[in-house]
Amino acid sequence: MKHNMICQRRLLPGIIAILLLSHTVLAAGSERWPEFRGECGGVADGMKLPAVWSTTTNFIWKTGIPGKAWSSPIVWGDKVFVTSAVSGQDVEPPRKGLYVWRFWGTRESEEYRCMIYCLDFATGRVLWERVAHRGPTRAAIHMKNSYASETPATDGERVFACFGNVGLFCYDMDGREVWSQKWGFFPTRLGWGPAASPVLHGDRVYVVNDNERASFLAAFDKRTGKQVWRVERNEPSNWSTPLVWENERRTEIVTPGRGKVRSYDLDGRLLWEFSGMSDIVIPTPVASRSLLYVSSGYVSNSLRPVYAIRPGASGDISLKDDQTSNDFIAWCDRKAGPYNPSPLLYGDRLYVLYDKGFLACYDAKTGKPVYGRQRLSPGATAFTASPWACDGKIYCLSEDGETFVVQAGPEFKLLGSHRLDQMTLATPAVARDSVFIRTFSHLWRFGAR
Repeated sequence: MKHNMICQRRLLPGIIAILLLSHTVLAAGSERWPEFRGECGGVADGMKLPAVWSTTTNFIWKTGIPGKAWSSPIVWGDKVFVTSAVSGQDVEPPRKGLYVWRFWGTRESEEYRCMIYCLDFATGRVLWERVAHRGPTRAAIHMKNSYASETPATDGERVFACFGNVGLFCYDMDGREVWSQKWGFFPTRLGWGPAASPVLHGDRVYVVNDNERASFLAAFDKRTGKQVWRVERNEPSNWSTPLVWENERRTEIVTPGRGKVRSYDLDGRLLWEFSGMSDIVIPTPVASRSLLYVSSGYVSNSLRPVYAIRPGASGDISLKDDQTSNDFIAWCDRKAGPYNPSPLLYGDRLYVLYDKGFLACYDAKTGKPVYGRQRLSPGATAFTASPWACDGKIYCLSEDGETFVVQAGPEFKLLGSHRLDQMTLATPAVARDSVFIRTFSHLWRFGAR
């Protein structure tokens, strides 16, 4: 008995420390959304999101953001960050839907400023704004792209903003410039412009720039901006943000591409690759520790695949034409890939949102359909933002600004929708029981009052 009491006294401080650490981790997770799709691929469990939101209900603030940009907002503590590209010309918002009839990009202004804005979480007031770059517009962009489509990232001490036609810029949380790395203009396919966002991991920030002249993947020291390494990529233009995949075997950087999907170790050495994507690659991968999901779904292609990859691959792991799996590709569905929205991994299911307003669900381990494509609403026919999940619900934001809420699980059940009636292409941020939605002219915060 005495021995048990002594053991309990010895264990108690450790148990308390573990409980406190667990609480800290949970609290920290709810306090921040530090990069594109947050830290968990769009999953935000534990948030108390409002049951309804609109321009009059559970609306906390909106702040006008000058210029045109489709980067997503990010959140850390009491600060919200967003980027934009501001010119002296009026720029009209894009029309909703697909633009298969207009292929060539155009220059939208003669000169523009690459801007970073820091907003107060509570009030939406602009705490500071900085001009990262000012100069002539050398590049054309797609009608649904912008000169600031790359989502920034933060580690709570610094903010990293990438403008793909200019470079990478680092500021501290009070707006002081720490460093910058400029690489200049690279032509992209049909003048559509870049869009891949920077990714933070450890002491490094990773950037992919796939273009028509000199594609590369580079790692920079996040404190000094020094280029740690850079690898040239035999890869044409792509728009997918890379994923740092921490799996059961190792940590690797996954870069989807039209030519090949490639994975590198943290020193830039190629680990594995495979071919078999559609002609335009936009979605960002998602992963658990045991499976990685890579997809592309250009609507004009018959090949629109989703691949599930096991950890530990090496070399060329491409499937043969008659294969749907091999030693390292657990399964493949060649018709399941989304075009613009990234897929959502939630529990044991993979949810795929399609541009024209359908949602499908697949068994994440086997690839078998849980349910086929279900229309969210007859009037909702254009989706670009990626879906997110919170406490058993799937959220899908249309280009019209309407968020459809679907019950997560084996059956498709539409629970309702939240109307905003504001044009949007940007994927929202979710932090501190709030949803941040970027429209063409404003950033909105919604939360239960």
